[in-house]
Amino acid sequence: MTPTRTNSPVRVVGAGLLGTSVGHALRRLGVDVQLDDISPSVLQLAVDYGAGTLAADAAGGEAPRIVVVCVPPDVTGQVVAAELERWPDAIVTDVASVKSAPLAELVSRGADISRYLGSHPMAGRETGGPLSGRADLFVGRPWVIAHHEQTSVFALQEIEGLALDVGATPVTMTADDHDRAVALVSHVPQLVSTLLASRLVDDEDGATALAGQGLRDLTRIASSDPVLWTQILTANAAPTAAVLRKLQADLDKVASALEHSHERGSGRIIAEQLATGNAGVARLPGKHGSSRREFDSVTVMIDDKPGQLAKLMGDVGDAQVNVEDFRMEHAQASNVGLVVISVVPSATAKLVDELEQRGWRIAA
Repeated sequence: MTPTRTNSPVRVVGAGLLGTSVGHALRRLGVDVQLDDISPSVLQLAVDYGAGTLAADAAGGEAPRIVVVCVPPDVTGQVVAAELERWPDAIVTDVASVKSAPLAELVSRGADISRYLGSHPMAGRETGGPLSGRADLFVGRPWVIAHHEQTSVFALQEIEGLALDVGATPVTMTADDHDRAVALVSHVPQLVSTLLASRLVDDEDGATALAGQGLRDLTRIASSDPVLWTQILTANAAPTAAVLRKLQADLDKVASALEHSHERGSGRIIAEQLATGNAGVARLPGKHGSSRREFDSVTVMIDDKPGQLAKLMGDVGDAQVNVEDFRMEHAQASNVGLVVISVVPSATAKLVDELEQRGWRIAA
């Protein structure tokens, strides 16, 4: 069994996506995971799928070394406080997507926050629940550890070790810095996606029939759980509203320029905003956290039938060309798909030549 930094047992409270993913990841390393959940049926399902054992079964056994609270944001502080009181020798963390509110609640309750260290794995899926848990969910993903003035060195080491054991990359920052960061990179994008998707409800002219991959990309996360996201957004209201106000100012400026497009300077305003967007995209990290690189795209037409995508990728591998990224688009009125393969520019000509020799149709 692979040596771990995390000692057994670990108690996980909340058997949803994140809780069961923590359980699966630690159990794969041989760590004893004790699961608990307010819903008996959810808990049993998580146990049946191997994310851990019933906490009740371990009641007479060894007390947990670490408690991981994986519950909705509106009850995170309450549950963490209860776990700190119940397990006086355990380090308690949570994985809520906001960090300032739970910490403030714990301080107001007089909890022993020297044993509490909030955290937030920047990972997830479009579906939740115990059946969505995956052992590899956190691999290569940032895991924010929100330190505070009373954080002990031992607590920091324990939670960093947990993050490393599940394959994540620990990132340390304060709770306030975390909440401002996720407002920009997570919470406002959710709202923008939702607001754009909301405009589609008013479509009475069949415009959605013309929708392509761009609109689907922008609205993909709009299908997220409204109840959960209401809790997240209200818990991080001020930082999220601050980013929204800046976005609103940009929207007003561009809308005004479009409304007065015949006036001098309107085109410059629009062009400058588009250029600023280019600059923002360039700041996003590339593969494995490295600097962003420019890739060429090779678009291949495939038939919409079993085995085609696997065959294409096999041929790409035989051509000894590394795939940096890829996406698939479906044609609206025919049974074909377009596979867009991203490669380094120096490999483009070779890949096109190799695929054409194997009979693949390359889209211009």
